[in-house]
Amino acid sequence: MTTTRLDLALSGNAPEGEFLVIGAKGSDDLSPLDPARTRVQQGHFPDHRALAARGYQVAPVVEGRFDAALVILPRAKAEAHARIADAAARLSPDAPLWIDGQKTDGVDSVLKELRRLAPVDEVYSKAHGKIFRVTIPSGDWLPPGWASAAHEVVPGFVTRPGVFSADGIDPGSAMLAAALPDRLPTRIVDLGAGWGWLSAQALARPGIEVIHLVEADHAALESAKDNITDPRAVFHWADARDFTLPDPVNGVIMNPPFHDGRVADPRIGGDFIAAAARLLTGAGRLWMVANRHLPYETVLAQHFSQVTELRGDNRFKVIEATGAGRGAARKGRR
Repeated sequence: MTTTRLDLALSGNAPEGEFLVIGAKGSDDLSPLDPARTRVQQGHFPDHRALAARGYQVAPVVEGRFDAALVILPRAKAEAHARIADAAARLSPDAPLWIDGQKTDGVDSVLKELRRLAPVDEVYSKAHGKIFRVTIPSGDWLPPGWASAAHEVVPGFVTRPGVFSADGIDPGSAMLAAALPDRLPTRIVDLGAGWGWLSAQALARPGIEVIHLVEADHAALESAKDNITDPRAVFHWADARDFTLPDPVNGVIMNPPFHDGRVADPRIGGDFIAAAARLLTGAGRLWMVANRHLPYETVLAQHFSQVTELRGDNRFKVIEATGAGRGAARKGRR
């Protein structure tokens, strides 16, 4: 979203009444809106934290009725539909619902869909995107399949729109699960646990006394809570990159992300590796999977004394690392 498009839509004036924003990122400029009358729904922990630090009223799930709303479109079409349905359900007939999105995120397709369903006007194009206004009709005007709902993706596991690998088990996670030892350490952290499939596979092995599922996507974590009822599981809505525990653990498993939106950023995985090293005892072990082309070995060597590829193919590699805190980074400080 750009401030330019929002300014165009609102003509530089803050709207009257209570305003709901769904999907604003931490860096988005919402200055055309009055913070005292604006609520922001954001379930991605780093964006939620950044918005809250700037003084906005923000929550992963916002309750209540509103006089107007703005939806910022994500890449995933199912999640875009869910955000629109969520906002529309909080508005009365004739209320304005603004939709903002980049062309690369499918705003033109959503505009075409909504024009068949409701009155649409005030369409503005700027900065490779569009913002437009929908006037809420009376009655049930949106297709019933647009509303967000948990759905079973494999037997015993549900996901929600927009979460990573929402349509099935990620093949990298499947490879990592197959490579885990028959017996696991007593205290485990799953960094970037998603909807919980990998943690569930770990819990099926003997040894674990507690496993911490750390996930920044609130919807994914809610799915994980649906999927894992084992009392050994502890759930944390947090940014894995700076997650801490009072005491170190002796095992970490992870399939770290490497994209920020559409942009590939291997530094994210590097930050996950650094976090794993901080969480582990010196004798603890990290098991991770990554795309074959990602150059994580250098980062691993900075934080661990021993790094071994356990298995892989032309797409993925599964790596085990031990000796946390005894890598090149520590040697360089001597």
